[in-house]
Amino acid sequence: MTKLIIQIPCFNEEKTLGITLSELPREIPGIDSVEWLVIDDGSTDKTLEVAKAYNVDHIVKFPQNCGLARAFMAGIEACTTEGADIIVNTDADNQYCADDIFKLIEPILAGEADIVIGARPIAKIQHFSSTKKLLQKLGSWVVCVVSNAKVPDATSGFRAMSRNAAVQLNVFNDYTYTLETIIQAGQKGIAITSVPIRVNGKTRKSRLVKSLHNYIIISTFTIIRIFVTYRPFRFFVRIGAVLFSLGMVINLRFLYLYLLGEGQGKIQSLILASVLTGLGFHFFVLGLLADLIDVNRKLLEKLNLRIQRLEEKFGEFKRND
Repeated sequence: MTKLIIQIPCFNEEKTLGITLSELPREIPGIDSVEWLVIDDGSTDKTLEVAKAYNVDHIVKFPQNCGLARAFMAGIEACTTEGADIIVNTDADNQYCADDIFKLIEPILAGEADIVIGARPIAKIQHFSSTKKLLQKLGSWVVCVVSNAKVPDATSGFRAMSRNAAVQLNVFNDYTYTLETIIQAGQKGIAITSVPIRVNGKTRKSRLVKSLHNYIIISTFTIIRIFVTYRPFRFFVRIGAVLFSLGMVINLRFLYLYLLGEGQGKIQSLILASVLTGLGFHFFVLGLLADLIDVNRKLLEKLNLRIQRLEEKFGEFKRND
């Protein structure tokens, strides 16, 4: 028996949640059971009442707003606890076309992928500014470089994942889960693919994009943090290599001038060269330390996965006993 749970992270979505739920399917070909799960991320309006009115099967409620990333992970944990074989994540603002859920899960049912990302027709979405479209492409490019996964719309929240993939995900970013989960999938060898999906008309302003300036700053720091977290050795060593190389160039220039008898009065060059080479060396050391921390993180994630699987087996044993 194959169970699908559709999860919806919500924060003050009383005006749009009903529209989203009314379009979600209760029956999908190849799926024996379809259930809905709402994560109420500390809403202060009637989001919870709307969810109950539409007979949502499962509700996870936070006493205060914890952010999209934590709401997403809380939903994943709840879905796996409830025995979901496949999990679909969608937004409460009805941005994504619910009829395309089957397209999302089809590669999982066929055994071709464990994570499927719905690729929006970004170039045709009129309410996306040219800057936002550019940042969407930049974010997707960064994810492709770090994860080696070809995902044209890495920031899409419309995605499906198998149980096997869901239990391996860990999100450290408090802002959003979209980029980080794809990178983790790529690094852990989880099969990931993308399918084109449709979008509905705009129902409200984006909660993540408060202003263009804010979006650019947060996106930049998110991309940098991704490199630091998942490619720490490359990140620090490349910076160290640039600084060390600049220092050596200045040193060689001073040596050349000194051999020509023109080295006097160039003490500033020596100081700058010493600072740059010293910083370069420190970044090399940081790269090595960060790499060791990265190894420990991966070992802890593997240990956590084994514990989860043992708990599942123990739970099945108790139920059968």
